[in-house]
Amino acid sequence: MKARNVKNLGQILMMSGLLVFLSSCINSNKKKEYADTGEIPVNREMIAELTSPPHVPTPVGKRLAKKLIVKMEIKEQEGEMVNGVRYIYWTFGGTVPGSFIRTRVGDEVEFHLQNHPDNKLPHNIDLHAVNGPGGGAESSFVAPGHEKVFSFKTLNPGLYVYHCATAPVGMHIGNGMYGLILVEPEGGLPPVDKEYYIMQGDFYTKGAYGDRGLQPFDMQKALDENPDYVVFNGHVGAMTGNNAITAKVGETVRLFVGNGGPNLVSSFHIIGEIFDRVHIEGGDRINDIVQTTLIPAGGAAIVEFKVDVPGTFILVDHSIFRAFNKGALAQLKVEGEEDKKIYSGEIEDGIYLPEGGGVQSMPAVKGVAEVDIPARSLEEQMEFGKSTYMQTCFACHQSEGQGIPNAFPPLAKSDYLNADVDRAIGIVLHGLSGEITVNGKKYNSVMTAQTLNDDEIANVLTYVYHSWGNSKKVVTPAMVKEVRDQ
Repeated sequence: MKARNVKNLGQILMMSGLLVFLSSCINSNKKKEYADTGEIPVNREMIAELTSPPHVPTPVGKRLAKKLIVKMEIKEQEGEMVNGVRYIYWTFGGTVPGSFIRTRVGDEVEFHLQNHPDNKLPHNIDLHAVNGPGGGAESSFVAPGHEKVFSFKTLNPGLYVYHCATAPVGMHIGNGMYGLILVEPEGGLPPVDKEYYIMQGDFYTKGAYGDRGLQPFDMQKALDENPDYVVFNGHVGAMTGNNAITAKVGETVRLFVGNGGPNLVSSFHIIGEIFDRVHIEGGDRINDIVQTTLIPAGGAAIVEFKVDVPGTFILVDHSIFRAFNKGALAQLKVEGEEDKKIYSGEIEDGIYLPEGGGVQSMPAVKGVAEVDIPARSLEEQMEFGKSTYMQTCFACHQSEGQGIPNAFPPLAKSDYLNADVDRAIGIVLHGLSGEITVNGKKYNSVMTAQTLNDDEIANVLTYVYHSWGNSKKVVTPAMVKEVRDQ
């Protein structure tokens, strides 16, 4: 009996000690706070769930910070802007906007950016949630058929835009290269019934609204900030009819709304609803009871509201011609019992439809005279030409004209370039697509037409011809004008 009692007493003491130890650990974890979110430790590794719009990944809830692996593939692919109008979109994850990324503060994100081998152009990614040079752009420049990997710590909760930042930056964004990354606070966002992902963008095409066929990007319209299409989620009608987002009476809805731009500010509004809460510009400051919220280009907002009555509610950019004439219109279809005290009238489904480009074109202005440009010395042409080269040519052809293997041909000692100066001028003016052979190697990529004046083209080509072992030809504005007029 005595031995047994001693043994039982020992077991009780051991169990008591273990409970005290566990309780201490639990209390310690509860009390542990990190003044610097960069110090939050990560717990294991997980593959990020990425979703296509209008869907969003599962909320993070109360999970611990993780090493989060994000794998994002870039695809250049043809899609439809509106019935009969085709467009070559440049995308993150195959959609416009790109895949939604959901993280929490303190995550260590390992980002894999993959440029599909069938693509024609190099790309990168600038995430506004990243604290680092270029938001990751400097570490992620990737040629077709290649992958770049970099990592970052999510330090600040909020809803952030990401986009391509390869030159010309506006063209890459304007072709659809943008998306959203959400960094939830510790413990997650408060739960709601429905969440959706919406992003506005403005598109610039050679043809007017509704002109059929494959429409190329129009740089001059983009510079003039005169879009033919302003749309939600990449094309007209992306969230209307059978593709409308849905909810039920009494449910709370949270919309993650971004604006890829590249140019226009959005006046986001839902006809027939009032936002209960708006996270201003995607941050932690909240406005209550809001009718319309401004979302800057390259910005975002989180809007939350409860739906009280059934019907079809229309989401618009309240710069209203964009909604009814350029496509910035979507639908939220709500099912449930009517409440005549709140709203007694009838709600007719589908009465708000895009009206198209219609009467929006203006007569062209003829004959704007160009200012005569004085002749430049070779030294001046080299100086100005180098500046233009670094702004417009560097990304594809690199600092020493070496190009990118298997993607973009070299300009250094280029037999193709040196053989025909008029052809070189024409390529800068009009672009080039398809297979060519340079120094015995085949390349099949895209050289976009450059929006440069005759003087700028003459200077940049003179710089190229006098660099890296080329033929030292001098190109004049008159030579460029002659090719332009052909």
